[in-house]
Amino acid sequence: MELKGARALVVGMAKSGMATVELLVKHGAEVRATDLKTDPQTRMRLDDLGVPFNLQSKEVFNGADLIVLSPGVPADLEPLEAARRCGATVIGEVELASYFLEGPVMGITGSNGKTTTTALAGHILRESGIAVQVGGNIGTPVTAMIESSRPDQWNVLELSSFQLETICRFRAHIAAALNVTPDHLDRHHTFENYAAAKGRLFETQQSDDFAVLNADDPVCVRYATLTKASPIWFSSTKAVSPGASLRNHAVWLNGTLLMPAAEIPIRGRHNVENTMAAAAACRVAGASLIQIASAVRTFRAVEHRLEFVRNVSGVDFYNDSKATNVDATLKALDAFAGGLWVILGGKDKGSDYTVLRQPLAQKARAALLIGAARDKIREQIAGAVPLQDAKTLETAVRDAYAAAQPGDTVLLAPACASFDQFDNYEHRGRVFKRLVEQLEPKESWRKN
Repeated sequence: MELKGARALVVGMAKSGMATVELLVKHGAEVRATDLKTDPQTRMRLDDLGVPFNLQSKEVFNGADLIVLSPGVPADLEPLEAARRCGATVIGEVELASYFLEGPVMGITGSNGKTTTTALAGHILRESGIAVQVGGNIGTPVTAMIESSRPDQWNVLELSSFQLETICRFRAHIAAALNVTPDHLDRHHTFENYAAAKGRLFETQQSDDFAVLNADDPVCVRYATLTKASPIWFSSTKAVSPGASLRNHAVWLNGTLLMPAAEIPIRGRHNVENTMAAAAACRVAGASLIQIASAVRTFRAVEHRLEFVRNVSGVDFYNDSKATNVDATLKALDAFAGGLWVILGGKDKGSDYTVLRQPLAQKARAALLIGAARDKIREQIAGAVPLQDAKTLETAVRDAYAAAQPGDTVLLAPACASFDQFDNYEHRGRVFKRLVEQLEPKESWRKN
């Protein structure tokens, strides 16, 4: 793509937006920036780059040859449709990066587990002596990875539906779909649109590429019909070939024992599935079975993903703030035998919480409801488990701890976005951990 002299507009000034601005300026584009809001630090950085900023309006889209969207910006905004009719090219940050990124790409998507699987795949490759850098939705924008990329180094990328819905040329040599369950329906409007956005990852692959797919997920199975890539499967319910499967409490890869499932250090059946996906992908990337198993054993849970925080007076606290949809919360509940005090709520994303009724009834002592979605959640799970209208995370942590007995677990697995009370799920998780660290041992525990 020729950028020199192009009239470029960057929409959205979070991390990926700023990295996009810097890339475009470096390549000689005439850059403008816009967002619905801004902050002094962002304005200062833009001023240093000589990039004008205007608050987002219909008029700001006029006159652009190239419009680059940050992941948080819906691709179907009316001004974008008008700009397309006037001949503007509209792409996302990941698509732009693909023109300059060196080295093969391993792209990982899914409704749940993609951060853990991406981090695990990067860990396996590093521990196997294979050059790798990790980024995308996991933290480092893809445009910010270009300068450190090189032809002999893997780029392992976590990719969201927001990032994938705007790709055209972007291509992953190894692409993985972990699962596809309802999420972000407030953005994509229908589940079909959401699934199609993730499916773009496979539509751009070629015949010498590989698609790692969940054989137990019907949407992932359908992705095999969209791609020219060779499918590699993983399954926790049946034998698959080629690929990874869970049989007799052990993980098998391409018909050979990889490791006992009990040796996987991250909690929950879903993390066994994530491990199988990462193992299958890394085997294609050149890691041996011995190297993969050894690396898995030394991997530790990613922050905010079923992260053990602390035991206080015999009560365990787990931070799963990344459980921002119902399916993620179901997976979190499945990872525990019972005795749970579950903190639910936040900003609703058009979710159906009724599916939580049975697992909560089986495993939870109570659910503590917080945030804007608590009335909807209460209505949909009433009668399944005792409910407490905690409103805030601070109250939920305090009250759960007061009622919990030794051997119980307080689990933050909200099933909602965080934007009603927090900046993002990381902020929510950090607040939870701080509140837990401030808890004092109970008097009865001190006496023992």
